[in-house]
Amino acid sequence: MLRDITLGQYYNCDSPIHRLDSRVKIIGTILFIVELFLVKHFIGFAVCAAVLAVLIGMSKVPLSYIVRGLRPIVLILLFTCVLNLFMTRGTIIFQLGFLKVTKEGIYTACFMAIRLILLIISSSLMTYTTKPIALTDGLEKLMSPLSKIGLPSHEIAMMMSIALRFIPVLLEETDKIMKAQQARGADFESGGILQRAKALVPILVPLFVGALRIAQDLAMAMEARCYRGGKGRTRMNEIRFRRNDYIAFVLMLLFLAAIILMRIFL
Repeated sequence: MLRDITLGQYYNCDSPIHRLDSRVKIIGTILFIVELFLVKHFIGFAVCAAVLAVLIGMSKVPLSYIVRGLRPIVLILLFTCVLNLFMTRGTIIFQLGFLKVTKEGIYTACFMAIRLILLIISSSLMTYTTKPIALTDGLEKLMSPLSKIGLPSHEIAMMMSIALRFIPVLLEETDKIMKAQQARGADFESGGILQRAKALVPILVPLFVGALRIAQDLAMAMEARCYRGGKGRTRMNEIRFRRNDYIAFVLMLLFLAAIILMRIFL
């Protein structure tokens, strides 16, 4: 299950999506999430899903990677569906005691599930096709106007990038600790929820120790390389917009306009 979490992982290949400027992909992901919340009919989700399928095909990221990233949110999806299924008022279809399944509840449950799935896929696609260093540079460039009011844009972008980059590392560390505990007789599968929660306590201490060790090693490596933050710092490869980036940006704005029109007239 831990290996199924794909957030923060990068899939190395050469594709039109990989070659886009990181700022375009960050803005595109934000706009796509906004569009998902603007959609109010299933036909809008069908259009968003079709566009997302085209982007996945262009990115050359295997479909198995995309599907694997959805497995950790199965419980969240089920909880969301059940909550909307029984808590939405409307025309009753089925009733068992105080539990009522309504037509509107089924509609809302499916609507929210599709929105959540598309949101996770679009976010995963951005991290799959963007290197951590490019993501840091893109975030810093986008937040650079805020530095004029005293916001440390470079430090914030660096922290976000490091946090995103080390999600897979910490998951791998957790997996190693769990396997070591299981080899010593620990049981994480049997028992109720409270028993499973108690069984996870011995994992937390070595995990925090490992995380602090990784953070210390990273800090020492940055100091050894004379890292001094963003002010006056130069880069080997400066990011800049190219023709394909402008085309992609225009297409994103056109798609946003189409979603807004669909919301108004449908």
